[in-house]
Amino acid sequence: MTDTAESTTRVATAKLIRDYYTAFNRGDSEAMIAMLTDDVIHDVNQGERREGKDKFRAFNARMAHNYSEKLEGITVMVSKDGARAAAEFNVHGVYKNSEEGLPAAKGQKYVLPAGTFFAVRDGKIARVTTYYNLTDWMLQVSTT
Repeated sequence: MTDTAESTTRVATAKLIRDYYTAFNRGDSEAMIAMLTDDVIHDVNQGERREGKDKFRAFNARMAHNYSEKLEGITVMVSKDGARAAAEFNVHGVYKNSEEGLPAAKGQKYVLPAGTFFAVRDGKIARVTTYYNLTDWMLQVSTT
C-alpha cells in the first residue's frame, strides 16, 4: 500500500469510528449496526463473545433498557494501514434498571473511563472489544 493509500484508509477508519460513536451518543443502534460486518465479533468487558449483527443488536437493546450513557472526551487512534483502531473515552451514565448479579438500579450516575479496540475490514467494523474497570463501576453505583 502506498503512503497516500495508507493515509486515505487511515482517515476513512478514523471517520468510521467517530461516526460509530456519534451514532452511539444519539442512541441510534441501527446506524451503529450498519457500520458493522455481518460477522462482527463483539467482546465486552466481563462478558461472553458475541458474533453477528443480531447478537450485537440484542446487546444494544439490553444496554439501552438498563443504562443511559453518553461518551465524552473521545480520542480515536488508528494504525498506519487503517485495519486497527482504538478509542479512549469517559462514559457518563445512569443505571436505570437492575441487571442480574449486579447492584440494584436506583438511577445512580457514574463516570467511567473506558476504551475500545476495533478491527476494520472492507470499510466496516469487524471487531469491537470494550474494556472498563467493573470494580470502579460497581463501587460508584453501590455508594450513590
